[in-house]
Amino acid sequence: MKKVAMHMRMKARAVRERWITDLCRRSLSGITVIELVLILVIVIALLLIFKNQLINLINTIFDKIISESSGI
Repeated sequence: MKKVAMHMRMKARAVRERWITDLCRRSLSGITVIELVLILVIVIALLLIFKNQLINLINTIFDKIISESSGI
């Protein structure tokens, strides 16, 4: 009788652990997708907000590279 009860407890524990693992896996995968989408939205918004400043910065860097490369 004790063996049967012990076997049932072990089986119940295995089912519970598998259920918890599956639940954690599902919730984590959903969270990471949402986080990635939010990060992309923020990056795109920042690029749109600072578009002119970024273009000016890139042009300045390339002008400096071109002017200093002629001296090499």
